[in-house]
Amino acid sequence: MALRLVSDFDLRKDVLPWLRAQRAASAGAGARGGGAGIFENNYESLRVLNVERNGNIIYTYKDNKGNVFFGLYDCQIRQNEHLYTFEKDLQVVSGSVNSERTLLAASLVQSTKEGRQNELQPGSKCLTLLVEIHPVNNVKVLKAVDSYIWVQFLYPHVDSHPLPENHLLLISEEKYIEQFHIQVLQEDGNKVVIKNSGHLPRERVAEDFVWAQWDMSEQRLYYIDLKKSRSILKCIQFCANENFNLMFEAPLDISLSDSGFKLVNFGCDNLQDQEKLSKYLTLCVFTNHTGSLCVCYSPKFDSWEQITYSVFYFHKGHSKTFTAPLGSTNSRVTQGITFLNLDYYVAVYLPGHFFHLLNIQHPDLICHSLFSTGNNEVIDMLPHSPLQSLSGSLVLDWCSGKLYRAFLNQSYLLEFLWNTRLDCEKIAVLHCVLSCGRDPQFLETKIIQWVSENISACHSFDLIQEFIIASSYWSTYPETSNWDKLLPYSSVLTWTTVHSFQGYWEKLNFHLEYVKYSKPPLHYNNSVVRREWHSLISEEKTGKRRSKVYVRNILDTAIKVISNLEARSLEPRLTPLFQEEDNPQRLLMGLMVSELKDHLLRHLQGVEKKKIEQMALDYVSKLLDLICQVLETSWRKHNLHPWVLHFDRQASVAECAVFHIMTRILEATNSLFLPLPPGFHTLHISLGVHCLPLHNLLHYIDSGVLLLTETAVTRLMEDLDNTEKNEKLKFSIIVRLPPLIGQKICRLWDHPMSSNIISRNHVKRLLQNYKKQPQSSRIDKSSFSIEFLPLNYFIETLTDLESSSQALYAFEGHDNVDATFVEEAALKHTMMLLGL
Repeated sequence: MALRLVSDFDLRKDVLPWLRAQRAASAGAGARGGGAGIFENNYESLRVLNVERNGNIIYTYKDNKGNVFFGLYDCQIRQNEHLYTFEKDLQVVSGSVNSERTLLAASLVQSTKEGRQNELQPGSKCLTLLVEIHPVNNVKVLKAVDSYIWVQFLYPHVDSHPLPENHLLLISEEKYIEQFHIQVLQEDGNKVVIKNSGHLPRERVAEDFVWAQWDMSEQRLYYIDLKKSRSILKCIQFCANENFNLMFEAPLDISLSDSGFKLVNFGCDNLQDQEKLSKYLTLCVFTNHTGSLCVCYSPKFDSWEQITYSVFYFHKGHSKTFTAPLGSTNSRVTQGITFLNLDYYVAVYLPGHFFHLLNIQHPDLICHSLFSTGNNEVIDMLPHSPLQSLSGSLVLDWCSGKLYRAFLNQSYLLEFLWNTRLDCEKIAVLHCVLSCGRDPQFLETKIIQWVSENISACHSFDLIQEFIIASSYWSTYPETSNWDKLLPYSSVLTWTTVHSFQGYWEKLNFHLEYVKYSKPPLHYNNSVVRREWHSLISEEKTGKRRSKVYVRNILDTAIKVISNLEARSLEPRLTPLFQEEDNPQRLLMGLMVSELKDHLLRHLQGVEKKKIEQMALDYVSKLLDLICQVLETSWRKHNLHPWVLHFDRQASVAECAVFHIMTRILEATNSLFLPLPPGFHTLHISLGVHCLPLHNLLHYIDSGVLLLTETAVTRLMEDLDNTEKNEKLKFSIIVRLPPLIGQKICRLWDHPMSSNIISRNHVKRLLQNYKKQPQSSRIDKSSFSIEFLPLNYFIETLTDLESSSQALYAFEGHDNVDATFVEEAALKHTMMLLGL
């Protein structure tokens, strides 16, 4: 299934054996096992009561005499501890223990004849008690009312030393919340007692609300009150300095006027009939470390045909509403809809009907969410009992007493990726897998295998492009919460002020400011790099390059990228890359790092410059590494060898397959203007010469798909002999070379055609600034081997120009080219044309 639930705690495995052992020991050796038998008849009363911030789990049960037992399971040392026993037949509503385990707060009602699940009868009392349990001592009555009360101790972020004051929340069914301030004293050594227990200070936190949720991890209270029939969501943050602050108020476009009263995450609500959950609305708030804030809502269920639910993305400034069909009318809905917090995703599922993964980081891209429906493995393997999403990835099954950690199932998602045929599902699952974050090297290897096999299977988006961008984004995203605002995350791109607080609230405020004010998108793109790179290449061609220090700094940055890239490689690469300088690609690497660093410095306030430089370096290195991995996987799959760089051999089917992969890589990177590993173009043109007919090869070169590199053309001239076919290929290549490279390559080919080209270039240089001067009409014929007046006159003119410009043209590589060379080349070319 897409969701993997890993058990952290099981009431029957982690608590039940210990309780049986305790009962057996208390019964004594002569009890004939009666203790265990007694408990066996009462084990169904065992249930989870609360999960505290530190992960400790409070549970309760009744013994055969009706006494109420409170216990605690320490998740760190995985041991149980007896907290307190009420020797009265009572029903537990709620319970909480402070972080030092010195105080127990409990809310209890009188039991009824019908059993523990019956509601409080008219006229009976709900007692809210505060008990000193270190050691067991006094019991303080906090409330005695005719309505239910829930209790919750606060767990502020402080050091491990005991707190002088504890804070307890009381949540009343009469729609108010109070906070009690409880000071404690140590007496007779370690004995802890309540100071001034008769006069505990208290204050109202909230009132007139219809819904409330407790976030145990972040110590936040969310609640909704109704103002003029409008639902207003409010959030209170409890701080370590005893203060609490109203962080925001935000209207919700939902109606709760007839929804009754509901609490979320204030312990196990064992008073409601679980079979009637489908008739109640479902509403919960989810946050994560990146500053996201989502409100998930499903109204009361009133149809057997479809179900509606909404997600309000406060950090993005909009909401989405979904309607899911329920299929056959014979498939009745017996449980309510469930929302689960999966960090970057929210899972929505209705047991036996559908499972929906919503990408909360990028909800604007609906193709990044995954929806499964029907009676299949994805849905049936999820628990059919109600689940409650606690803090982070913790999920509690109240019915079975199991605490899980919920994860996206990488193995299932990878299998789904191979089997799905829909482009929208491919892109959704791709991002799901990459967001998992566990063993990224393994995930990337598996995804690259899939990309190599399905490179032409996606019609709505470029698969290589999406993988490169998405994988680079998710590999660096955890480093900064603002990363999704600054870097592209996909190739498919279609409130009330918050107080100035640190941590989560600072991140949330950044999101809100982005939504309100960011008109130009903050996402990085390579438009500036493109212009600067073209400018540098143009300057290189004309020989008018700017400051050498500027260019050297760019190339030095490229060296760091390549060094960083090589450090990522866990084994030697088989592909013959990084074997040449390839200055154009090195310039592009260095420019991208420089521009990305400047972009991050502009928008990432408070981050060290050195760290930003490393982030930019890592990002560009990751891009290149992914390209290398895609190519390396294809290379290993087809078992190619470095000798493919030589031209004196026939192409194989494997080489053609790798050539196709490289062409798709080039297509993906060109549109984004991303750098390629040095040597990529040399390898690409080498495979192109092998795999393509001459007319196709020349078309690829003329359209810019294949680039002629000096390394590749030099090897071609050296490897191929001068057969008619090879001469045609060589000449077609030479005439398409840039002038500077062409001059070097022509000297490697001992052929009249190359001599002709060299001569043409020499003459062009001499005559480009030539001004005709008066000279003698008589020509010394004795100095020419052939008496042909036009040629003789032209050669004499060139000789004069050479003698006057000797210092200008006597540079390396041109010392053997003169008027005599031109004359011989002209005669050879004429004879070749005449067939002599």
